Amino acid sequence: MLTGTLLVTASLLLHASAGTRVPDRFAGTAAVVRSPDVTTAADPIPVPRPWSAEEATALTRRLAAVQGVTAAVPDRSFYAQPVRHGRAVPGLTEGQGWASAALAPYRLIAGTPPQREREVVVDRALGVPVGDGLTVLTATGASRWTVTGLVDAAALYVSDAEARRLAPGVRAIGLLGAPRLPAVNAVVGAAGTVVTGAERGTLEPRADTRLRWIGTQVLSAVSALAAFACVFVVAATFTFTVNQRRRELGLLRALGATPRQVRRTVYRDALRIGVPAAALGVLLGALVALPVDDLLVDARLEPAGFQVGLRIWPLLVGLTAGPIVALLGSGAAARRAARVRPLEALRTAEVEERAMSRTRWAAGLAATAGSGLAGIIAVTTENLSDLATAALLGAMALVVAATLLAPAVVPVLVRVLGRAIPGVLGTVVRGSVRVAVRRTASTATPVLLTVTFAVFILGNVQTTTGAYAAAREAAVRAGAVLVPDGTPGLTDAAVAGTQGTVLLPTRVYVADTVLTAVGTDPGRLGAVASRLSVLSGSVAELAEPDTVAVRRSTAERFGWRVGTLTRVAFADGQLTPLRVVAVVGDEGAPAELLLDRRMVRQRDPSALAATAVLLPGPGPSATPPGAAVVDVATYAARADAEEDRLVWVFTLLLVGVSAGYGALAVVSTVALATVTRARDLRVLRHAGATRRQVLVVVAAESALAAAIGALLGGLAALLALLGSVGALREQAGAHVDLVVPWLTVAGIVVLCLTLAAAAGVVPARRVVAGSLSRPAAGP
Repeated sequence: MLTGTLLVTASLLLHASAGTRVPDRFAGTAAVVRSPDVTTAADPIPVPRPWSAEEATALTRRLAAVQGVTAAVPDRSFYAQPVRHGRAVPGLTEGQGWASAALAPYRLIAGTPPQREREVVVDRALGVPVGDGLTVLTATGASRWTVTGLVDAAALYVSDAEARRLAPGVRAIGLLGAPRLPAVNAVVGAAGTVVTGAERGTLEPRADTRLRWIGTQVLSAVSALAAFACVFVVAATFTFTVNQRRRELGLLRALGATPRQVRRTVYRDALRIGVPAAALGVLLGALVALPVDDLLVDARLEPAGFQVGLRIWPLLVGLTAGPIVALLGSGAAARRAARVRPLEALRTAEVEERAMSRTRWAAGLAATAGSGLAGIIAVTTENLSDLATAALLGAMALVVAATLLAPAVVPVLVRVLGRAIPGVLGTVVRGSVRVAVRRTASTATPVLLTVTFAVFILGNVQTTTGAYAAAREAAVRAGAVLVPDGTPGLTDAAVAGTQGTVLLPTRVYVADTVLTAVGTDPGRLGAVASRLSVLSGSVAELAEPDTVAVRRSTAERFGWRVGTLTRVAFADGQLTPLRVVAVVGDEGAPAELLLDRRMVRQRDPSALAATAVLLPGPGPSATPPGAAVVDVATYAARADAEEDRLVWVFTLLLVGVSAGYGALAVVSTVALATVTRARDLRVLRHAGATRRQVLVVVAAESALAAAIGALLGGLAALLALLGSVGALREQAGAHVDLVVPWLTVAGIVVLCLTLAAAAGVVPARRVVAGSLSRPAAGP
């Protein structure tokens, strides 16, 4: 309970502190008008649809006439990256027109503003004096620019005329002065969104937004898993405790206690634990969260500048969560306690009468059906985020189902696994475990939880990573690949000397959504898309002006077919009619839309090639700045290296939470079970068993219960992984091999067995010490 409240409080504090931050280059604005956002199911982060140059000019003119506006400045951003000592400078990958400097505002500390072509103002930290030349990478390649001025900020500015050429589309217009916001909103209307104050944080770089989104997903998953594990472990512990106290509860019923009063007794016990644990957990959670901000920034789960601050609502949620989790976890146990009959007080045998009740069967089967429903959702959804959520919910449902149905299969598993324990001691162990099915199931529960989530999470990550890498490698026909080196993509100059096919990615805006698109040489498309299948039409017609080939799923979504004329917008904001000349299969298609590369370069002057696939043979011996040559296998493994790193951080956090909870629960449950069996252990001693034999029996019983939990957890994880693999096959449209982390499985199982045996032996040593001098009868 304490650990769960701590994790939930810390995660919520981190989540509450992860708000957007106003970019420095918009810090001086009174308001900013953003172009309309569009979204897509494949990407949860909205993308602003740019205005065309004509639309931006007209809107800027109207905004400048609003009362209180001293200046309306269209912000034009484009790819520009300085090169120092032969390497692209990391982190500085965006340039703007000089007019945008007033939005910060940034002041010249030396030199003059850029006014002509190939003139630039840069950060003085680069160490380039005014008047010297500086190599700058743009989408067309590296060229020599003259430094006319310096600013004290990580920025790069060119003349406004050059900015209009490099970025004809506009996504933001900054307003200076003290504008009347109602008048501004009236002018903008449906053409955009007006943001002021902290809302300007939505203008932060897309990379920062993605980092925040990833961090939020990690923290949300940790909180959800911590809460689930807490409820799960509390429920198992209280169920076990109620089962051990049946005679005591029967005595209460015999003395006149009503079922309602018995339920209240269990709930009071839960609150006596939950309230103090919540208070201490909130305090510790706040202390843990405060110094974590630097760790999250270093792990690149949050952007630079992220700071944790105290908020009231996460603390209140943590204080409330403790008692609620305690009540939820003890609910089933309380209802079971209320059903104890007064005659239970007269029982002398501790043998359980019935392992499975009708309610337990119904709940177990319902959880099984829930896991199946989650699997269906995972297979049918087109949203990758929903797929991951459905897979995790399916795994949780399988854990619940396996726990509820465990007593039904424990006798069978005892007969199978118990054969590994030979001799008379084996007979005693098997008999003790078999007649105490519920106790065995309760002891196995935390092991089941630990194994299921550890195996499922690690296996799912390894399966996904391997599947995408293999699919990427299989889709490429090349002897080598030219990849970006310290840059967000490859310039035209970097790929000009290659003899292969170059894909030029861009975004295309259709109605209220955005589609992925690539520009390519139609005659060489097969060199990079080996499994591309043309279902109708001809991709060779892409060489004709204003034509497009579309994936089948995209064509079905919009009702397109060969010959359809559709209007789309590119990065320059201009609406363009395109004629569909081919429909291709989803499998092997590098994007939703295929276009002629020359048209993409014309409409998106800052587009960068993600990769350049070469024809069979080695790559060039020398490459320009911002590019490097690697083999296909290396490219396949490194293409999503940053995302894979973040996923592994996510994975380790989730596995750490589940394994940590499982370890604590294993120790506490097994220790409690051993203490409550003090009478049985003394009987063994009076029957002639030595102290060592009693300890061996306890260790073997604990290890057998842990082995049962590990087997059920492994089965639940395997079923969840099979469902996840099926969903991935549907998403990727290709074969996906299941990867099971056998070494990790073995390590976790051994750890659980060791903890269970040790947790049973330690309290048993105290119980059997001097037990021959104590009476065996009567607890």
